[in-house]
Amino acid sequence: MEIFPIRSDRDHARALRRIEALWNARPGSPEEAELDVLGTLVDAYEEARWPIETANPVEAIKEYMRRRALTQADLAKVIGSQSRASEILNRRRHLTLEMVWAISRKWRIPAESLIRPYRLKPLRKLGRAQPSVAAAATRSRSSAMSRG
Repeated sequence: MEIFPIRSDRDHARALRRIEALWNARPGSPEEAELDVLGTLVDAYEEARWPIETANPVEAIKEYMRRRALTQADLAKVIGSQSRASEILNRRRHLTLEMVWAISRKWRIPAESLIRPYRLKPLRKLGRAQPSVAAAATRSRSSAMSRG
């Protein structure tokens, strides 16, 4: 077994070459154990060396869910409501402190990733389109002319 600490990009490259050589190791063999340990070391090095900064809390949640094949229903179980889970994932509602606490504790997403400010999607009026600024100005002029 050739296990070594990964402290530099050179060590990282060496570990990747060794992983490639061990890739088809027989299950239960010492080579498979070495592959598993090296994979863990490479993962830790890569996370420290090239951290992925999430754009906003919703993206952090979505990425976590994607990596673990979780669904909106799984999020609903954590925060307590299917409709709230939908609103969060569709950026219609901000996370509450209680939601952040629950998600952080249950899924181990760092709370600081969940408390960053983010924008909600603008709400649309149901049933009617918003009048344009030009249409509103035209109505105002028409109404003023009819009074005068």
